[in-house]
Amino acid sequence: MVQSSAADVDAFLAEATEERRDVLVRLRQLCRDELGGFDEVMAYGMPVYERGGVGEIAFASQKQYISFYLMRGDVRDAFEERLAGHDMGKGCLRFRRPERVDFELVRDLLRATVAAPGAVC
Repeated sequence: MVQSSAADVDAFLAEATEERRDVLVRLRQLCRDELGGFDEVMAYGMPVYERGGVGEIAFASQKQYISFYLMRGDVRDAFEERLAGHDMGKGCLRFRRPERVDFELVRDLLRATVAAPGAVC
């Protein structure tokens, strides 16, 4: 995993490649718009969105893809059909090309995360 040493999310975005920066900025804005009551922090070298000190959402720019971390198994299970056609790890949705980031899906995942607290993986 590519980890950033940035002290804050602004610095994280500033060090992103030009090809990915706009998409990462858009992901951040979507998280800020949808995750009311969450705190934005840097953890594990990436932006993380915490509720009550527990990270539930994160994103990163990896070597081969942009990753969106959904650390809630209940939300992943609820979206199983919509996630079926995507490259998924246990808690990571991977977009190999910036132009393929499905912002509508991400927005819906964020809204489902906000709707009710749940256990993180």
